[in-house]
Amino acid sequence: MNLKKMFKFAVCGAMVVAMALSAGCGGDEKKADDQKVLKIGMECSYAPYNWSQTSADGGAVKIVGSDEYAYGYDVIIAKKIADSMGAKLEIHKVEWDGLPPAVVSGKIDGAIAGMSITSERKQTVDFTLPYYYANVVALVKKDSPQAAAKSVADLRGSVATSQINTIWYDQIDQVPEVTKLPAIDNVPGMIVALTSGKVNLIVTDIPTAKAAAYANKDLVMVTFPEGQGFKTSQEDVEIGIAVKKGNKELADAMNKVLSKMTPDDFNKIMDEAIQKQPLAK
Repeated sequence: MNLKKMFKFAVCGAMVVAMALSAGCGGDEKKADDQKVLKIGMECSYAPYNWSQTSADGGAVKIVGSDEYAYGYDVIIAKKIADSMGAKLEIHKVEWDGLPPAVVSGKIDGAIAGMSITSERKQTVDFTLPYYYANVVALVKKDSPQAAAKSVADLRGSVATSQINTIWYDQIDQVPEVTKLPAIDNVPGMIVALTSGKVNLIVTDIPTAKAAAYANKDLVMVTFPEGQGFKTSQEDVEIGIAVKKGNKELADAMNKVLSKMTPDDFNKIMDEAIQKQPLAK
């Protein structure tokens, strides 16, 4: 009888140990499943800030719901932030106009998309510290009269456009006697308008113009001496990450990374992105 009891106790003990081990394994799986996810939105068609490619080459990140991958300056910054948070990075492809609503609705946690920190946008979303400083320039054909311009005044009479809902489109009005065509949805569309001759002037920022000229040798970026260029405010050139209003925890986590970076760091990463963009190959 005692032997039987001892045998029963031994079996029960083995079962308890097995259950404990099983529970331990299940806890580890749950912990892995519970990893934070950082959902970032961008156009995925705005080189060198962000673009789509067919492989993960160079460290590109799979676009949710797509067979394509996203890469570029914005993705590099997003990866730095996600890594610092111990979070899994998700890239969501969102049209430019849909980015602020996607942040507000919670579809994405933040928009890292080359977005200027303007007072108007601050009414809808909060912003981090700047993660880039983008001065405004002219993008024109290399063999055009506009290429010789030494000031915005020299662009007089141009036919111009830029991207919809950007400060660039508003600054076209600074060109004397300009013919201002409707804004275009995305950067590739702007480049097509210029190369096809529909317009002879694109107003944009330095990274966009530099990337376009790097990829298309018929185009050139035109910069101007101090006081002769497009008049911009500080908020026009500061590029930030948009997050939902009141989400201080996320903004603080992002700022912890950005505050340790300098404009030189930003420019170095941007130059690398320009050289890696698909059109540059």
